[in-house]
Amino acid sequence: MAISVDLGPQLEAVVGELIEKGRYGSKSEVLREGVRLVQEREARLAAFYASIDAGLAEAEAGLTVPLEEAFGQVEAELDLLLARPTGFSEE
Repeated sequence: MAISVDLGPQLEAVVGELIEKGRYGSKSEVLREGVRLVQEREARLAAFYASIDAGLAEAEAGLTVPLEEAFGQVEAELDLLLARPTGFSEE
């Protein structure tokens, strides 16, 4: 299915530059890549919002940890990581 798109002069110039530089072989390639990137962004946003919804549901169900306890857990994990030998000589 072919579609006609009016990008306006600024975006047309960007597309033309990308083709001139050899990054893409045609306007269609540029637009396909653009649509693919929009799809990826939309999928990431959907996953982000789903994780927010899940977190809010957990909070409403009382499945949270007090802030001080959470910080304590993070500090303990960080202490363990910092205590590990790095394998680098200190000489």
